[in-house]
Amino acid sequence: MRIRGQGGVVADVTPEGQTDPLGTERLRDALATMPRQVREELTRRLRRSRRALRKEDVQVVEPPLLKRAVGASALGNCMEWFDFGVYSYLAATIGKVFFPGASPGAQVISSFATFAAAFVVRPLGGLVFGPLGDRLGRQKVLATTMIMMAIGTFAIGLIPSYATIGIAAPVLLLLARMVQGFSTGGEYGGATTFVAEYSPDRRRGFLSSWLDFGTFVGYALGSALVTVLNLALTDAQMLAWGWRVPFLIAGPLGAIGLYMRLKLEESPAFQQQLDEHEKSLAQKSAGSEFRTIVRKHWKALLVCMGIVLLYNVTNYMVTGYLPTYQTETLHRSSGSADLLVLIGMVWIVLLITFIGRLSDHVGRRPVYAVAAAAMIVLAVPAFLLIKAHGTWPPILGVLILSTLLAGFAAPSAATLPALFPTAVRYAAMGIGFNFAVAAFGGTTPLVTAALVGATGNDLMPAYYLMAAGVIGLVTVKFLPESAQVPLHGSQPMVGSEEEQRELLSTSEALYRAARKTA
Repeated sequence: MRIRGQGGVVADVTPEGQTDPLGTERLRDALATMPRQVREELTRRLRRSRRALRKEDVQVVEPPLLKRAVGASALGNCMEWFDFGVYSYLAATIGKVFFPGASPGAQVISSFATFAAAFVVRPLGGLVFGPLGDRLGRQKVLATTMIMMAIGTFAIGLIPSYATIGIAAPVLLLLARMVQGFSTGGEYGGATTFVAEYSPDRRRGFLSSWLDFGTFVGYALGSALVTVLNLALTDAQMLAWGWRVPFLIAGPLGAIGLYMRLKLEESPAFQQQLDEHEKSLAQKSAGSEFRTIVRKHWKALLVCMGIVLLYNVTNYMVTGYLPTYQTETLHRSSGSADLLVLIGMVWIVLLITFIGRLSDHVGRRPVYAVAAAAMIVLAVPAFLLIKAHGTWPPILGVLILSTLLAGFAAPSAATLPALFPTAVRYAAMGIGFNFAVAAFGGTTPLVTAALVGATGNDLMPAYYLMAAGVIGLVTVKFLPESAQVPLHGSQPMVGSEEEQRELLSTSEALYRAARKTA
């Protein structure tokens, strides 16, 4: 029996002397519904190996290990963004504590400049931790970044004010932020790599979206805590000691996260490369790996940076700048501004895993393309709604921006690691992600606040988002579709032995088809 899939005849599923362990009907359905990119990738692998897949060629992921990997990685992101949520919501307060002699506008810009300083050292963290993760293992490096992140955040809560120790106060704040930035340089790239390498191919979008679920849960928790403190304490109490409380909570959170990460096993993809044919990688220098990445994977690096720009300009506009935009530009109370952005974060938390699952079915490229086009069209209307009086228009404006942000965030943790092979994935992610975040993401609050101040135009944030949307659309044109496709340099990953049997039967049919058309 010959069957047709996307693009034409793909296989004869009942050849002479062969039996189909899954049944002809099921195999026909599997081949007919297989996405084009999956069929093409499997066919390339089969032609290269000159045989169909065998049982040992397909990795079955054990559900308990998968849950631990996703949970521990998401917790690290949760902690990282707890700090960002706290810092963004406390930007005006931190400006008063550490830069008391400046004007209110200069205090905010100084606070955001310290915020952005952490992103200057992120690429350095990526250059250090990325190669280490490729040589020593993902788990060891992720445990180290967790420790550093907790120490940096906890230290901010202990720094005396400018009134107590003078210029040393903002200097110590800057140093603590740089420790955070350095550790974060190895955190997101490592966490996305780790989860992507653990996830079955068919569900990578859904499972990886839990990483950014942790991101926005952490932000929501941090912002909610600050909102409660602002409502419960007077301005004087917040300036005196209240602002320290959220940062001090990072210590216990870091201990919990470290415990979870120390119990993780290495990802199957990393273990496979060490066990089989790439042990020499452990002797490679970081400089050698960096040169290899830039020389051989520069196109993928540019695509990575374009996607990261699209995601993170939107991300830091909503999470980093919007609370201060409302208080300093629109002159709203901090309580109402905080609550409005918190509503947006909760909305993202509700949406993100559903969009991640959607990207497994329709593909990553359509999700990015639709969200980027929508941002070009909707950025100005969203900010006009945020500026409007009343309760519901600003809520609707924030929900529009939050929906767009969820569209960028949900597929990113699955899309970006798929751009690079296993041998250099952690380092390449560290380079592409962190350079783009440092240049465009973390500077978004600072640049946008400066543009609004220089032009007096309070729609400048919307224009900034529109420019990011245009760059994103261009990037999507060059983005390879990776939904349900095995990662470069990794075995196909499945979530059960039944999926393994189905893939083996499908590969046999594809191999026979490839031989007939060769």
